[in-house]
Amino acid sequence: MQQTIVGASLVLLTGALAAQARAQTEFGVDLGLFSAYVFRGLSYTNKPVAQPAVYLSIPVGNASVTMGGWSNIDIGKYDDPNDDLSESGGTSSFNFAELDPYGEVSVPVGKATLTGGVLGYIYPNTTPNGVAGLTTEFNTVELYGKAAVDLPLSPQLSVYYDIDKIKGAYLEASISHSVQAGENVSVDLGALAGFSAGQDANLDAAGNPRAKFFNFVDNGLTHLDLSAGVSFSAAALSFAPALHFVINSDAATKVTSPSHLDKDVKLWGGVTISWSKALGPEPEPTEGDKP
Repeated sequence: MQQTIVGASLVLLTGALAAQARAQTEFGVDLGLFSAYVFRGLSYTNKPVAQPAVYLSIPVGNASVTMGGWSNIDIGKYDDPNDDLSESGGTSSFNFAELDPYGEVSVPVGKATLTGGVLGYIYPNTTPNGVAGLTTEFNTVELYGKAAVDLPLSPQLSVYYDIDKIKGAYLEASISHSVQAGENVSVDLGALAGFSAGQDANLDAAGNPRAKFFNFVDNGLTHLDLSAGVSFSAAALSFAPALHFVINSDAATKVTSPSHLDKDVKLWGGVTISWSKALGPEPEPTEGDKP
């Protein structure tokens, strides 16, 4: 059902807007290599991962339509039940653990850019013998909206609502700043706060979760993520190494391994390698653009 919802949404987006699209589009691929998989403050793995992604962005008048997919691959075999945390269950190396297809529309409104989309979470694994990990049972879908404002520190607010398994919201508020350090080099700083608004465990009086599916133990602040990185380009590739210092607030974000269940902070990092290419001829200038 999850794949059907996401697929239908992408078809509607492309079918409804393709006739209006300008000739030029952009195709891009990313490869992230990280020391761990940390998502919304939650540690999905505590060992290295590879995260390839692909997207296609189509300009439509003032707006743009983007379709893509992001994935996570557990690089190692994480089979120590005391120290290893693995999204795939850790039963094999180079395990394809997650695929997230998405489609979104972005529209500039004054100094703001508004984005709305749909995002699927597909976990293809079945973990044998009761090994912990995310399986097809956890597949779900979110609708989301973002508002980014062209102001100092580039403030952005994002809201994600799970419409399938969890039926709750997650919010992120972030700021960022880049300082040019050379012709093709910038220093990038960021700060992000995450909040649960219905993605909690709904604990009973004894502290047992009443919710079958949940991401966090409580509602409210889940974590703070402070990041620093250096972005640079070489030939057709862009490189963005970054380090993240996470201050954990929710009991779920404090879990960093099976033997570390109450860590107040965590450190993770890596590099994202990107390539993109404009496709098709340059858009013809409109009447207002002509000299």
